[in-house]
Amino acid sequence: MEKEKTTIVLFSGDLDKAIAAFIIANGAAAYDHDVTIFFTFWGLNTMRKDEVVNVKKNWLEKAFGWMMPRGAKKLGLSKMNMLGMGPAMIKHVMKKHNALSLPQLIELAQEQGVKLVACTMTMDLLGLQKEELVDGMEFAGVAAYLGDATQAKVNLFI
Repeated sequence: MEKEKTTIVLFSGDLDKAIAAFIIANGAAAYDHDVTIFFTFWGLNTMRKDEVVNVKKNWLEKAFGWMMPRGAKKLGLSKMNMLGMGPAMIKHVMKKHNALSLPQLIELAQEQGVKLVACTMTMDLLGLQKEELVDGMEFAGVAAYLGDATQAKVNLFI
């Protein structure tokens, strides 16, 4: 019997939405689904490395890199960001309730074999390079995502 498939497009770079995407992905993987998360536009910031990676960029690519959050630890909330206090508050509440942090959810997803795919077209548009994203990412265009999505029973856009 073939495994169920779940796909998620993570378009948002908001902490709360990224947490939701990874909770769903990990839940589906725990139910033995083949899971793909396709990161596009601001969702790619979730998978940026925390540290600066020295790669050659033009001035516009450097500007995008400077303006966008660098990794899962730097994302803001979609609502009630309050100059950065909102993310600190939600992280505190999550820790108090023994919920996994976003970096831990990402690590768990990798351990469970969730396929993490960076949209190459968006990478080109935003000037992101492979070296700037966390290890273990795959790189593909929309056709690859659609190949996974057409066989999935669950397709989410977050």
